[in-house]
Amino acid sequence: MADLHDASSLTTVESVGLEDLDERYDLDVLDGLDEPGAAAAPPPEPGPPSGPSADPLVRATEILRTHPVIDGYSGLAPVLQSMHWYDLEAGESLLETDVPRLRRGGVGAQFWSLQAPAGSDGPPSLAETMDLIDLVRATVAECPEGLRLVLSADDLADSRNCGRIAALLGPMAGQALGDSLAVLRAVYALGVRSVTLAGARWTQSGLTPFGHEMVREMNRLGVLVDLSGCTPDTMRRTLTITRAPVIFSYQTEPLPDDVLHALRGNHGVCMVPCTAGTLPATADLLDHVREIAGPEAVALSGAYDTGLPHAAGLKDVSCVPRLIAELLERGWPEPDIMGLTWSNVARVLRAAEFTARAAQPRRAPSRAAIGALDV
Repeated sequence: MADLHDASSLTTVESVGLEDLDERYDLDVLDGLDEPGAAAAPPPEPGPPSGPSADPLVRATEILRTHPVIDGYSGLAPVLQSMHWYDLEAGESLLETDVPRLRRGGVGAQFWSLQAPAGSDGPPSLAETMDLIDLVRATVAECPEGLRLVLSADDLADSRNCGRIAALLGPMAGQALGDSLAVLRAVYALGVRSVTLAGARWTQSGLTPFGHEMVREMNRLGVLVDLSGCTPDTMRRTLTITRAPVIFSYQTEPLPDDVLHALRGNHGVCMVPCTAGTLPATADLLDHVREIAGPEAVALSGAYDTGLPHAAGLKDVSCVPRLIAELLERGWPEPDIMGLTWSNVARVLRAAEFTARAAQPRRAPSRAAIGALDV
């Protein structure tokens, strides 16, 4: 069934006032029409038909108006936790992200990471994750004109249609679940919609039997399985057993080609971060994923406010149209651009929800314990 929320917005036509007549008509001709017997001026010759702009940056901006970017990874939450005061709606120069720049960059949604920045001391804990969930919810509530918390694919489309930037909770570190399926269900109830498996002890040597159970429970709930940073063996095993599409929200190392081929069959997405050395290098990575996994499997991860350097020309979220323009210059068709920015991730969210609705009548919440399975 077609998604009514994806209908393009209506356009308005401005009327021309009398003061503009001197710019639209020859005043000498108008004066002549007042004289008896004066001939009417010939109608103007039709100009060339209007069409899409030839300027790639203008075309990129036009595409982003109806298909904004769903950014797969924002490190904003841990950064805000360390700041005493900030104003995202008015603009915040100390950050790489704020509402005005999100709008200029054509970003319509972001996954807000619930993980501490790389290099932080100690493993991620549930208490730290809960603090970040609380902070994201409070921050969104403080920006009602700019941000909206999103818990479903329908919420995502509604947020875009209302002119708000969607905030999704996740990815959360799987390690912070404490090897507990009950904790997974609890954080889902709080709004978490993505969990990264990397780092959990049930993924250290491939996916263990308890890891299988965790993936199945994530499928039953509708939580996205994030394979960023996992070992190739864990990636391959997870892609074999999952019933829902997976994501790579923050994959800094290139994926093996066989994993990309498997991702095509899984209908998942690889979100390429904007942290390569140059803007063309970032576009090269997107080209590679598109070529091997298909245009339905590629998406973007800004990775802003993570402390990592970004490609020249992509210093903050307002610069995304430059990358889209680069892809247009490389010959990407507009439907592939629309998939990259919005449609691919929105489809994965909806597919995960569909898988959950199908599984819940047949599968009760799992009560498995890691000690009983991983012996």
